[in-house]
Amino acid sequence: MLRLTEVKLPLDHAAAALAAAVEGYLELAPGDLKTCHVFKRGWDARKKSAIQLVYAVDIEVADEAALLQRRSGDQRLRPTPDMRYQHVATAPRGRQQRPLVIGAGPCGLFAALILAEMGFRPIILERGKVVRERTKDTWGLWRRGVLNPESNVQFGEGGAGTFSDGKLWSGIKDPQHLGRKVLTEFVAAGAPAEILVDAKPHIGTFRLVTMVESLRAKIEALGGEYRFGARVDDLDIAISAEGARRVRGVRLADGSHIESDHIVLAVGHSARDVFELLHARGVHLEPKPFSIGVRIEHPQSVIDTCRFGSNAGNAILGAADYKIVHHAKNGRSVYSFCMCPGGTVVAAASEPGGVVTNGMSQYSRRERNANAGLVVGINPQDYPGGALAGIAFQRHWEERAFVAGGSTYHAPGQRVGDFLAGRASTSLGSVVPSYKPGVTPTDLAACLPAFVTEALREALPAFERQLRGFSMADAIMTGVETRTSSPLRITRGQNLQSLNTAGLYPAGEGAGYAGGILSAGVDGIRVAEAVGLAMTASAGAHSAE
Repeated sequence: MLRLTEVKLPLDHAAAALAAAVEGYLELAPGDLKTCHVFKRGWDARKKSAIQLVYAVDIEVADEAALLQRRSGDQRLRPTPDMRYQHVATAPRGRQQRPLVIGAGPCGLFAALILAEMGFRPIILERGKVVRERTKDTWGLWRRGVLNPESNVQFGEGGAGTFSDGKLWSGIKDPQHLGRKVLTEFVAAGAPAEILVDAKPHIGTFRLVTMVESLRAKIEALGGEYRFGARVDDLDIAISAEGARRVRGVRLADGSHIESDHIVLAVGHSARDVFELLHARGVHLEPKPFSIGVRIEHPQSVIDTCRFGSNAGNAILGAADYKIVHHAKNGRSVYSFCMCPGGTVVAAASEPGGVVTNGMSQYSRRERNANAGLVVGINPQDYPGGALAGIAFQRHWEERAFVAGGSTYHAPGQRVGDFLAGRASTSLGSVVPSYKPGVTPTDLAACLPAFVTEALREALPAFERQLRGFSMADAIMTGVETRTSSPLRITRGQNLQSLNTAGLYPAGEGAGYAGGILSAGVDGIRVAEAVGLAMTASAGAHSAE
């Protein structure tokens, strides 16, 4: 099997045109092409009037060796890689202690799945609720302004990714094709099969709910055990006479203790109390860059027309997205983040007295507005004070947004025209904000650092030159977007264990090693492999004794 990339065809091409294009490009004789299957499909919309579909295809030909030799310099033609997942370890028989996975978001989910498939029978500790109960609590904030600090957009089965666009692509390097394992498991759990083919696959919130439930059932069938409402309040860390540190277990909020020498810490970027616990227990942490800004909404039709021109509305293209960046004169980078075509802006607070925004879409992406984070880079120099200072920085602006919105979990909002003019908004325009429980017109400068406001005001006209209509006066900006990534890193070594606490495996977004569903799932697999290898080696050492 061979893989040919960058096969380009018109948007409205006939079904037979793909095989014909492959035969023509490779100069194959009639009958030499035996099979042709689409591996990936994307599009090139740089020329709106002539949008092209771009394919990578897996093909079988009469003589693969001869074709590879004849086209030895062709960078687009290579043998199809073996992307099947292979486990790296098998649990030894008779072992009693079980690994713990703290957190049931995408990272914890795949760490638990791989450990279960290898036979290690993990225990998954999730502070929040099962996904359907969690969904009810989340709607409680959106519809009634009632926040449950333990069950919300950030906490609960499925993690923060459950209430998102469900994007399943990433720019990470993945030589082991672990992302393919993630996608394959999602399809087996009920995701549409086209996520294996689409260059930018997504699922949407409603489908993620049922998939998370299906994956839980699979993990449990393999011997894994879920415990919901199980908030970890302390770590049991043993320190030797020489000062070596090793984790020995956890203590839960109900006072119970669970022993384990191997703990995957996949708590997500908003588990601030866990970060404080780690700091108090001497686990190595370090501050890291993140971003802060707003959510911006436009009519989806404006974005579709800007990106696709006369092809706007084409069923193959669907709702248009965008990715933009501007380097401001004050040295800051302004960029779009987590763009949600045909979606909504959602309340994502996890602490009382704070407002946090995020974006979400359903699989159909048919809501009226497009939204994206419009954020500005923050560096540790902006919040001096140590590893936890970024949390305090985030919290400060979230609390300012809470007050600016009316102290009712309404979000502060401002029309782009007013924002650029430096005046507070007193009413909304033609773009109706989607954030619930509601938006209060005001001046966003009151809940953003001055350098962020300055950079955004410079960036908006620049983005208008790339996307006509982006700085339209009635576009609505809703604040604040503060949870773009973890404000710290729980640093780990090459063995994927904490730098100074053996047996503790920081993983995923919360640890600073992922950004999004796919990369978090991949990191969960990598960490599970490290745990499996370590537990197998430990069991072998004990047997030798």
